[in-house]
Amino acid sequence: MSNPDSFISEVTDEVRRDRLFAMFRKYGWIGVVIVVGVVGGAAYTEWAKASAAARAQSFGDAMLDAVDLGAPEDRAAAMAAVPADGGQVALKELMLASDAGKDKPAALAALDKLSADATQPQVYRDLAALRRVMLAGKDMPIAERRTALEALAVPGRAFRTLAAEQLAYLLIEDGKTADAIAALGALMQDQDSPQGLRTRAAQMITALGGTPPEPATDAAAEPVADAG
Repeated sequence: MSNPDSFISEVTDEVRRDRLFAMFRKYGWIGVVIVVGVVGGAAYTEWAKASAAARAQSFGDAMLDAVDLGAPEDRAAAMAAVPADGGQVALKELMLASDAGKDKPAALAALDKLSADATQPQVYRDLAALRRVMLAGKDMPIAERRTALEALAVPGRAFRTLAAEQLAYLLIEDGKTADAIAALGALMQDQDSPQGLRTRAAQMITALGGTPPEPATDAAAEPVADAG
């Protein structure tokens, strides 16, 4: 009985192998496509990263070359001619506004364009709006400046403390010295305020006749008491 059983087992195994080879011949190309797709996708990703880095390098070099030109109008023309896409557009608009003292209307227009461009990252738009208020100064009604700054001074916005600083300066412009001192003092004690802002706030409080409070201390930077 063992010989017939062995023969049947061998035949069954052979049939299974034949079926398996037939399936490989029929569907094996799917596995090949998957492998090629994975390898091709990885290669494309690396190529895209290299291309993006090359474009960024080219954009940066072109903008730096433009900044090195002597006359403001030459710099503006050269920067405007630099190709840009994505976030580069926002950076170019900001750099176009860098010669504001020479062509203030053009700088304001560039900042307006950027701050209104919903396709750009919010941080660039906020920076443009902040610079726009600072550049316009008293040429922009104080109520409009306050409205624009209050929108930037809410929690979670990238330039919250800088906008709050400008709001304090508007209080000075309004003749509300005590309120301005209080606002600047609060900024000095705000842990999100950069050191430069705290220094300016302290100097302004002193100039207004107030006494600067102790600035905020980052809890992570506080020395640990010696347990011994």
